[in-house]
Amino acid sequence: MISKNFIKSSLIYTLAGMLPMASAIILLPLYIHNLSTELYGALSIYLVFTLLVQITVTFSFDSSVFIHFHEYKGDKKKLSVFVSSSYIFMLLISLAVGLLLSATGGLLFSLVLPDKNISFYPFGLASVGAGIFQAIFKVHNSLLQSREKPETFFWSNVLSFSLIAICIITGLHFFPNSLVGPVMGRLVGTIIPCLWVLFRIFREFGFQYDFSWLKSSFGFNTYTFIYQLQQWVINQFDRILMLFFLPLTGVGVYDFAVKCLIPVELLMNSLHSTIYPRVVSAVMEQGDKRSTPEINRYYYGLTAVVMLLVCGSILSLPWAIETFVARQAYHETIKYIPFLAGIYFFRTMRLFFSVPYGILKYTKPLPIIYLVVSGLKIILIISLIGRMNIFGIIAASLISSLVEIILLRTNLKNMFHFEFNTFKLVLAPLILLVLIVVAEPIVGIHYPYAVHLFYLASCGGLLWWAYRNEIQLINPFART
Repeated sequence: MISKNFIKSSLIYTLAGMLPMASAIILLPLYIHNLSTELYGALSIYLVFTLLVQITVTFSFDSSVFIHFHEYKGDKKKLSVFVSSSYIFMLLISLAVGLLLSATGGLLFSLVLPDKNISFYPFGLASVGAGIFQAIFKVHNSLLQSREKPETFFWSNVLSFSLIAICIITGLHFFPNSLVGPVMGRLVGTIIPCLWVLFRIFREFGFQYDFSWLKSSFGFNTYTFIYQLQQWVINQFDRILMLFFLPLTGVGVYDFAVKCLIPVELLMNSLHSTIYPRVVSAVMEQGDKRSTPEINRYYYGLTAVVMLLVCGSILSLPWAIETFVARQAYHETIKYIPFLAGIYFFRTMRLFFSVPYGILKYTKPLPIIYLVVSGLKIILIISLIGRMNIFGIIAASLISSLVEIILLRTNLKNMFHFEFNTFKLVLAPLILLVLIVVAEPIVGIHYPYAVHLFYLASCGGLLWWAYRNEIQLINPFART
């Protein structure tokens, strides 16, 4: 029986955990109001760089702390040594990364990003600082979750988000049409939460370092670190690659289009967080691990919701951009929205086929899978962007997402048996995707609202066909 406290804690963790992604939506109107597409493109590059520094400094302690906390929680001394040593090790990484990039960052940026209006000093260096401070805070979040302290988790995240938002908004007010607000404001806003975390950690666990205590964690950390780097390449590296082929304005337009669809991702992730504990429970109760009708229903429902969200976004976002975005340069994003939205059809399939890896702790194939996927995406971007510009990046994302799903499905054939309704989970969203890809460049550019309404109607028709038997069962007008 699920308790009320468990539901309350899960809700708190979900809401607070969504704040970093939600902040991108909340601050987006301020960015596009105050920044040109070129400056916004530069900002997206600095944010991608910040995330890379954060991943490096964290070194996957945000993941390993879940495991080792429960291993050592019965022994206060061992737990104190592990937590304190972990933070000291991250501080050493921070020092090394900070000194190395401070000395070489200018040269690195000039070599990698020549002839671009992006410099390491001062905004690149500020991005390094923000990445370090965010890493320290992120690991503390994982520790709070492990210790089941939802109230502290919630309020610390609210405080962190509020400080960052206030600093960025203040910076944009005093320095409009400049990166001082978004970049320097983020740096300033992350300092206080980081100092608060370090004070809490060393006050409770002491200042003690024993490298031998970390050796048992390094194997897990190294694998997870590689996986996180691969995810960074798949989801973020395309912005940097674009700089070799397109101007900063193109990067800004593309990143804005991606950010417009974040509400779809937030809702999808939120729904999946809700069903995930039940999926885990259902799988763990089995002897022969397989998908069951109960598990499948969760993902059928998730797929149906995402199909409706995608079609609703394609219909509403162009109108919202034309109505509320004053800078005309951002209106170029409208033509990319339908194709970018289609990527989310693959993301629901990815959730279904990737869940068993975590539940069964079968992580061995993942580095190879994502090495193939990330490598393929980079090759496709380089091959297509010259001829198709931003559409080439979207095509690379669609193709690599399809390959990812095939590899995830194939590598589980001996560990987990999938039995599911192919039409509900795969064919219905793929039919809708093909319709969008074919109709949008032919008819959609001339009659956008009529065609986008047609997508929504087609989605309704596909869902009706998929669930026609279930609908008949609940038909209040049917004869009994």
